[in-house]
Amino acid sequence: MRKIECISVFDMLKVGVGPSSSHTLGPWRAAQRWIGELKQKDRFNKVEKIHVDLYGSLSLTGKGHATDIATLLGLLGHDPVTMDIAIIESEIERIKETGKLLLNGERDINFSFNEDIKFNRKFLEFHPNGMTFRTCLDNGKKTASSFYSIGGGFVVKKERKNASKKMKSFQKFPFPIEKATELQQYCKAENKPISEIVLANERSLRTDEEIDANFRQIWDTMLESMYIGCHTEGTLPGGLNVKRRAFEMHQRLIGETAYTNVEDWIPAIRQTEVKFRQILKWVSCFALSVNEVNASLGRVVTAPTNGSAGTVPSVMMYYMCIENHEATFEDMKRFMLVAGEIGSLFKKGATISAAMGGCQAEIGVSSAMAAGGLTELLGGTPEQVLMASEIAMEHHLGLTCDPIAGLVQVPCIERNAMGAIKAINAAEIALESDATKAKVPLDKVIETMWDTAKDMNKKYKETSEGGLAVKVSLSDC
Repeated sequence: MRKIECISVFDMLKVGVGPSSSHTLGPWRAAQRWIGELKQKDRFNKVEKIHVDLYGSLSLTGKGHATDIATLLGLLGHDPVTMDIAIIESEIERIKETGKLLLNGERDINFSFNEDIKFNRKFLEFHPNGMTFRTCLDNGKKTASSFYSIGGGFVVKKERKNASKKMKSFQKFPFPIEKATELQQYCKAENKPISEIVLANERSLRTDEEIDANFRQIWDTMLESMYIGCHTEGTLPGGLNVKRRAFEMHQRLIGETAYTNVEDWIPAIRQTEVKFRQILKWVSCFALSVNEVNASLGRVVTAPTNGSAGTVPSVMMYYMCIENHEATFEDMKRFMLVAGEIGSLFKKGATISAAMGGCQAEIGVSSAMAAGGLTELLGGTPEQVLMASEIAMEHHLGLTCDPIAGLVQVPCIERNAMGAIKAINAAEIALESDATKAKVPLDKVIETMWDTAKDMNKKYKETSEGGLAVKVSLSDC
């Protein structure tokens, strides 16, 4: 039987803390998994000393992405979905001041913040985002366990696609999907839109109540991140002195329209002017707001990554506030089902890691996801949905990842706004096209993206060794 990776929509859309899914959420999850390993092997209570080695891209841009902080939060036993992010600073300061780390919230061990997390420029062979946890046990033995953060918060140990471990779960899927052509064939055979095919797969894993609860959590987190970003002024941390722009942009757009909380915010937005320039500004404002929250260690939803978290929710807000004022929870659910499935196609056929494929793997994929979701909501056929996703990615091919100072700020935040605008444009072009005669199938653009990723110089893969990252420095700012 052909092995196809089982990827749920909720694997692609995950709640986490910024600024990066691969460099923050992934290492955080890796630390949690490592603690699980220690307990499973009856080593947890024997640990006397730990040391963490970060390699490759995790090292080169790790400081700017808070990789060390995220790893420590995972070691402390905090969870990125539920942690009170207001206490992050105090938790890290306690380690620095006391030289102690409360491992999983259970055992205090000696730990030096400056010496026990090492940033190594060396790249491990398997993946650019590698990390190794090392221990000294009370019996004198030493252990080491390596993990790889492959993008979108996904963490693996050995296999890039890790399909074998998920095969049992995957076999329950009524519609196994590896390529866009297979998804299209299921839609034709069942006479159903993409969202219904994807929902059927999700129902093989969860009840309808669980699915709806997960989508509500995802949307609530997306909406909260947009709201917080639009109502927070100041400068982003990290030393680049990047001013938050969503606050003032939102003030000018919302004008004197009254509201008091996040629940009243969407109705208030719907009352504002909707000329073409205002639409562009609103979409940009939504996208900027999410990624300003992400850049300041805030909580966002990977879509498919933290660095590209603003594109999908901003396009959904465009639909709710501009296109359809009567949009419902079911509309949001359909949008996310389609977007998540499009993202999974890119993960299966290429990558969603900027360290592997440059920014085309993050903003490009997020734009394709948003374009697909919007096209279905606007009445597009499955063929038009796939065409819109292809168009969005086609015009992100070759996009490099060159964050200045290793921070997910410049050019990353603006790129989410550009990805959102391209997604809307791609949807409109697809809706005006005969998608049955598309010249470039989505599967071909996914293959092309992967070929481009492999050809791309590593300087442009989230290492801050090329592009804007070397042309503009902290001293210039």
